[in-house]
Amino acid sequence: MQPKLFVAMAGNIGAGKSTAAKLIARHFGFELFHEPVVENRFLKEYYGDMKRWSFTLQMEFLLARVEHHKSIDRLGGGCVQDRTLIEDPEVFAKYLHGLGNMSDNELDLYFDYFKRFNEGVRQPDKVIFLHTPDVNVLLRRISERGREEESGITADFLRGLNSYYDTFDLVASRKYDMDILKIDVTDRDFRRGEERTRFLEEIREFFQHGLPESNELPFALPPGEE
Repeated sequence: MQPKLFVAMAGNIGAGKSTAAKLIARHFGFELFHEPVVENRFLKEYYGDMKRWSFTLQMEFLLARVEHHKSIDRLGGGCVQDRTLIEDPEVFAKYLHGLGNMSDNELDLYFDYFKRFNEGVRQPDKVIFLHTPDVNVLLRRISERGREEESGITADFLRGLNSYYDTFDLVASRKYDMDILKIDVTDRDFRRGEERTRFLEEIREFFQHGLPESNELPFALPPGEE
C-alpha cells in the first residue's frame, strides 16, 4: 500500500506548477487538486483593479485552499495540490500590501482569518518549490498558456513577487517546518523526454526520504508515457 502523502506545489505565476502537478498525479497515482483559478469569482476584476479587489481575491483563495486541505485529509491516498496555502499570506498578501493594494487593516484582518482557518488543518508532508530568477521565462510560459485574465501581468509585477519567492524555501522550512525541495526551472521543461524522467526521479527520491523502506514508491513510467 502506498503512503498517504500530501504534496503541495509552490512557485511564481508561470513557474510550471500545474504541469508538474499533473505529471506527479499521473505517475504516482495521486489525486490532483487544481489551483482554484478558474473558479475564482473575482480574478478578472482583480487584474482590472488590484487596489479594489486584492483583499477580496485573497479571501476567496484562502477559503478555497482551506477546503482543499480538508478534502485531502479525508481521502485515503496520496494527493498533490497546485499551490500551497502559505503562499497567499507569505508572498501575495504581503506583496499586494507593499504595493498599496491592501491597507494595513486589510492585511491584519487577512492574517487574522488565515491564522484561524489554518488552525488544526493538515499541512503538506512535502512541498516542491519551482523557482527561476528570470521573469522572462515566467512571461513566456504565461503567454503560452493564454489565460485571458493574465494577459496584463508585467515583468515588474513578477519581479516583485520573485523578491518574496527568493526566500520562500527558508520561510516554509523554518517558520512552518515543511519539508521542501527547491528546483531551478529556468532551463528545464518537464513535459517530455529525458528531462521528464529526470524530474520524476528527483521527486521520487524526495518523496522516499523519511519513509519506511516497505513503502516504496514507483519510478518506472507507466505504459504509454515513455
